[in-house]
Amino acid sequence: MNYRTIAPPPSLARYISCLWSLEAPVDDMSQRVFTVMSSGFPGLIFQRDPAVFTGFGGERLPQLFIFGQATHYGNLQAKGRIQLSGINFRPTALKSLFNLNANELRDEHINIHDLIKTSLTEQLLHADSLEEQANCLFTCFNRLAGRRQDSGTMLTYAIEILQRGGNIPHLLNKLNLSERSLERLFQSYIGISPKLYIRIMRFQRSITLLKERSGASLTDIAYSLDYFDQSHFIHDFKRFSGVSPKIYKRDAAERMPGFPEWRP
Repeated sequence: MNYRTIAPPPSLARYISCLWSLEAPVDDMSQRVFTVMSSGFPGLIFQRDPAVFTGFGGERLPQLFIFGQATHYGNLQAKGRIQLSGINFRPTALKSLFNLNANELRDEHINIHDLIKTSLTEQLLHADSLEEQANCLFTCFNRLAGRRQDSGTMLTYAIEILQRGGNIPHLLNKLNLSERSLERLFQSYIGISPKLYIRIMRFQRSITLLKERSGASLTDIAYSLDYFDQSHFIHDFKRFSGVSPKIYKRDAAERMPGFPEWRP
């Protein structure tokens, strides 16, 4: 499969991390299994053929939809030619760009046409390249951003502190907030609590370490991430990925970050 990314224009960098595409060059009518892992950010997905991906209950996803924070993993089945494109938003984008309380989309998705008036689906279907799709999406979101006054600056700063290894007491001191106020802001802008966000970020760092330090033991990785012990590390890893770190290393074929396909 082919995976590509395009950076957003500077005007949207505070809202969007990247635009991406994932394509299989030929039809594959065999059943394939993918996992959506907890990433710490919301996103948008466009399916050129909405019949390819289904949940394990057979339910179909909208052709163009936005999803919120995932507090646990989810599995999808695919059958047919995979042609996906999408956007990885910044963690605060649901609130700062769409004026949506992020906790309303926690572990949920919504058809974008239920959120904003747009002809994006038709535009994307007629786009002949990823660059044309990017132009459609960035034009739409630039218009939306131009009507927003709230950029979520405080929460963006808070996330930067946490990503650099800061903890909640340090964050409260830097922002001069009470713990209750911080919790309320995180729920509104990011959709989850600060503690859960930190756990998801630590899980994401563990994936990086598993790839970079292939010879390291799980105990060494657990301690380097400040887990109390290996069992706590494995517990979190299973919650956010669906499998143990050992099985992930052995069986995951990850063309796109956070969306592994499982080898039969």
